Amino acid sequence: MPITVDIDVMLARRKMSVGELAERVGITPANLAVLKNGRAKAVRFATLAALCEALDCQPGDLLRWEPADGPGAAPAPDAQAASA
Repeated sequence: MPITVDIDVMLARRKMSVGELAERVGITPANLAVLKNGRAKAVRFATLAALCEALDCQPGDLLRWEPADGPGAAPAPDAQAASA
């Protein structure tokens, strides 16, 4: 999936454990691990907001987009046509 979740980076910066973050956000450590490991298909805005509040960060600090074919990949043909 081209969206990468960087929760582990913010956890390290804040010197916080997964268990502590899960407790602050109000989700199970297992569900936080699914999100952290990139296996989640979706995230609720309320959960994202709670993560940002607990980690004192912005959504862009937790989520980033990478092309499906890796860094430096050409945009999809539909994307090129839309930007023309």
